[in-house]
Parts: sequence; C-alpha cells; structure tokens
Amino acid sequence: MRKLLGFAFLLLLAIAGWLAYGLLVPLSPNGQKFIILRPGYSTKRIARELKNAGVIRSFDAFVLWHSLHRRPSLKAGEYLFEHDANTIDVHNRLARGDIYVHTVVIPEGFNMFDIAKAISDAGLGRTEDFLKIATTETSLISEFAPRATSLEGYLFPNTYQFTRTQSMHDMAAEMVKEFRVRAAELGLSGDVQKTVTLASIIEKETAVSDERPQVASVYVNRLAAHIPLQADPSVIYAELLGGTYGGALHHNDMQFDSAYNTYRHSGLPPGPIANPGKTSLAAALHPADTRYFYFVSNGNGHHRFATSLEEHNRNVAALRRAMAQQR
Repeated sequence: MRKLLGFAFLLLLAIAGWLAYGLLVPLSPNGQKFIILRPGYSTKRIARELKNAGVIRSFDAFVLWHSLHRRPSLKAGEYLFEHDANTIDVHNRLARGDIYVHTVVIPEGFNMFDIAKAISDAGLGRTEDFLKIATTETSLISEFAPRATSLEGYLFPNTYQFTRTQSMHDMAAEMVKEFRVRAAELGLSGDVQKTVTLASIIEKETAVSDERPQVASVYVNRLAAHIPLQADPSVIYAELLGGTYGGALHHNDMQFDSAYNTYRHSGLPPGPIANPGKTSLAAALHPADTRYFYFVSNGNGHHRFATSLEEHNRNVAALRRAMAQQR
C-alpha cells in the first residue's frame, strides 16, 4: 500500500511538473509569428495551430487549461507573437481578442485603383479582388446612388484598421459606412450621385481646402452655361478605366473616347472619378457665388481664377513665365 501511495505521489508530481512546464515556462518564438485563427476553429484546432507555429510548448496543456477556463471564449483573428510568453499568456491574449490589425490610409482623392493597391500593400489581399468588389457590389450604395456602376466616390477617405479575417466586401462596406456618416453630417440629399461626382472632380483639381468652393463655382457656372467642364482629372480617370493611362496627359489624350472625358462631352461624367473628402463634398453642396469660368495653377500650389478667356490666357502666360524662372 505504501509503495502504491508513493507511486501515486510520484505520478502526481510528474503530472504537476509536466503541467507547470507546459503552462508556465515561457517560449520564445523564432522571429515574428503571424497566426490566423479563423471563425469556427475548435479549441484543438487552435492549439494545433499554436503548437505548429512554436508559440506554445504543449498542445495538451493548452487544451486542458482552456477546459478549465472556458469564459471568455477564444477570439478569432490574426495574432502576432514576437515576445517570450507562456501558454497562459497566450491563452489570455486569445481570450481578450488581442488581434493584429493592418492600418490602411486612404487619403482624400484616392480612386478605387489606388485603394486596391493600398489594401494589397498592407498585405490584406489582391488588388483585383478588391476591384471586383468595387465594381460589382453597388447594392451597398443603392439607396442613395441607384444608377452607380461602381463604389467609386463612396469609399470614404480615412485611416482604417483591418484584419486578414475580414473579406474585401467587409472592408468596402466599412468605407461606405463611413461615407454615410459624413454624408449625414453634411445633410447630403437630393441627387447624391451628381453631388459626389462634382465633389470628386473638385477633390482632384485642388488640394487647398479654401479654394474648393471657388473651384466648385467654376464647374457650376460651366454646367449652367452648357460649356464642357474640360477637367483634366476626368481624362486621366477615363484612361485608367480603359487601361491606357501612361502617367502623364498629352494633347492627344483630350480626344480619348470615353463618356468620362469632359473635353469631348458636356455635363458631368457618368459617375465620380475619385473618393472625395468632406470639404470637397461641402464645396459641391455650397459652391461660392462667382462669375468664374476658368482657373489655372499659379505654380505655388494655389490657383488663379478668371471670368473670361482673355483673363485666363493672361493667367496661363503668367504660369509659364513662373515655370520658366524655376528651371
């Protein structure tokens, strides 16, 4: 009997030692370890992924510990392990949902091609996968842009935190949700597609917030007078859609055959050419009251505005002189 008790004591001591080793002794990952735990993974599947990645010492110790600590549940997501941690530390991180997020910065004026590249650069997926969503999932904006052929214009510029467990649809939906919030703040109503299209041109024409109402007035005045908008960014976008843009515009490009080419077609293009920010949307809603029909860069990041072609030509000549002096 004494031998049996001794054996049992040694066995319990061995189990306690094994458990303590498996749970309490920290493990140092070999460099950065990224692990994606998908929704629906079982505890055993999670333990296997962690063990295979060299993040925990013991599969069985992890499963046993979780069986004794089922609340809160382990959270799906992508996790980064790069510091020494024991199994209990790892379990606690998963219970907290301490997931790794990828920051995606979408500046004002980015188009859907730019956004697709930003998402790809952040390691969240392929550009073509995002573009497929952007050009097909128009149901996301059907309540305020029923005629839209893409999500262009409604992927609101912001800094986003995404994970690799989110789908491209999820990411686009989050950007559209942000647009809804900003549109509501501005009181955007009526022909939303028309307003966003005008705002997108304003956004691409000037980075100076204070100038945007004036730029808006130029295009509003041209629309009222049935004068082609002649907005260079619309030609660039037309060529982007056609896959022919070479990085710079030339005189022949102004004849590019596209409904988005505002040199060849009067009125607004069929849809937005970029994703405008709040100040450009505000400018499209509330353009300045001017008689301007023209504007051109002054060479210093701002623009000169003109009411007549003669005045505009003088402004263009001034720009050319300024550029010549800078060479």
